[in-house]
Order: sequence, then C-alpha cells, then structure tokens
Amino acid sequence: MTTDLGGAAPTVPARRRTPVAARPVGLAADIWNVLLRELQPVLRQPASVLFAMVQPLVFLGLFAPLLPESPDGSALQWFVPGIVAMTALMSASFTGANLSEEIISGSFERLLVSPVRRSSLMIGKALREMVPLVLQTVIIVAVVTPFAFDLHLGGVLVGIVVLVPFSVGLGALSLALAIAAKEQAWIFWTVQQTVIFPLLLLAGVLLPLDGAPGWLQTASDLNPLKYLVDAERALFAGSFPVDTIVSGFAASFVVGALGLWAGVRTMDRAS
Repeated sequence: MTTDLGGAAPTVPARRRTPVAARPVGLAADIWNVLLRELQPVLRQPASVLFAMVQPLVFLGLFAPLLPESPDGSALQWFVPGIVAMTALMSASFTGANLSEEIISGSFERLLVSPVRRSSLMIGKALREMVPLVLQTVIIVAVVTPFAFDLHLGGVLVGIVVLVPFSVGLGALSLALAIAAKEQAWIFWTVQQTVIFPLLLLAGVLLPLDGAPGWLQTASDLNPLKYLVDAERALFAGSFPVDTIVSGFAASFVVGALGLWAGVRTMDRAS
C-alpha cells in the first residue's frame, strides 16, 4: 500500500527586507581616511624620509663651519633652527610633485569621482606634512646635539608646533599649484623653484640680514617665513619671548589658513 504524498507544498510568505539607509561618512572620517592613504608610502618606505634629509645635512656639514661663532655660543645654535624651518619649507613645497604624478597617471581623476568629499582630499593630503616635519626635526636635532648644540627640549617641541600650520598650508598651496598645472609638470617645478629660494634668502636662513639694504629689509619683513625663523631661533635657544613667538604663530596660522582656503577652492574646481 502506497501513500500519496503529492500535493502543493505550503507556501512561505516572502519576508520583506527593510532597506537600510547608507550612513553618510563625516568630514573628519573622510579626512582621516585620506590621511592614512597618504601616509602609507611613508610607513612602507621610511627610508624616503632619510633621503629627503640629504640637502639639510649637507648644509649643516659644509655651511655651518663657515659661520663665525656667535656671542651666545656655537654657530649651530643660530643655524640649526633655520635649517629646521628650511626643511619644513622644502618638504611642504614638494607635496604637489606626488599629486602631479597622480594627475599624469589618471589616479587623481578616479579620486575626484569617488564618494570622498573634495575638501577632505585636499585637507587630508595637506595634513600629511605633519609627519615628515616631526621626523626630520628629530633627525636634525639628534645629529647636531653631540656637536656643541645645546638641546632645549621644551623649546624644540614648541618650535615644531609653530611650524605645523605653516607646513600644512604650504603643502595645500603646493597641491593647488599641481592641480592648476594639470599634466604640465614643468609648470609646477618652474614656479616652485622660482619661489622657494627667494623665501629662504629673505628669511635669513643661511645668512643674517642685519646689514642688508633697505629694500631687502622691506622685502624680508613681508616674508612670513622670517617670523617663523625668528621664533624658532628663540625657542631652540631655550627662551620664550612672547612677542617673537606670537609673531611666529601668527605668520604660521596665516599661511595655514590661506593655503587651505586656496587649496580647497582649487580642488573643488578641479576636473
């Protein structure tokens, strides 16, 4: 005897799935993600930071011995803070070179059409300059401390803080220049090299400007890097003159704010 088990199987009502709305990523999270992406090459190849130190170390080794001893002590005490500021200037001004390579390869275009905010792209890329600034300052101080350089750790730390807004703002300006130059990398390098060395000379990084002609003094007074160098020299010497440090902070924040403003506007208009 067989039992007929046929017949329609009971139907199970379909379960409706409630659509889950995508949670928008905040501006801070976007900036953090871009910053981590930009730091990966540095973390994977930390030797790149050492290669970037070749020029500052050459200046320290070959130029510093030619300087006369200052009344306050070793010439290094006067020269090293300027080299730290010069390293920050050089490193930040080269930031746009990496972006130029991304523009030529087409990877930058893919970033522009990604869900990441364009302002986050600019700010995250510019904030990357904080890491090389700290590492390079540590290397310079570690190299010169055994050679008649009096280390004032508190002043060095405050000096790094003073330089951070300047480095970030200058990095943003370098990125904006690379975007404006597009695939014409020679335009970026021409402008960068034309601007960078007058800024160094007018800041008194390599030579004091005490006996300079009046027009040169006036041009130096318009250079924000001069006030940063003055603040760094005071801080690295272990002194904290309020007016000098406030002027350094003000110049740094002005460059930082203007640089980020110009960089974000340029990034928003990029195509």
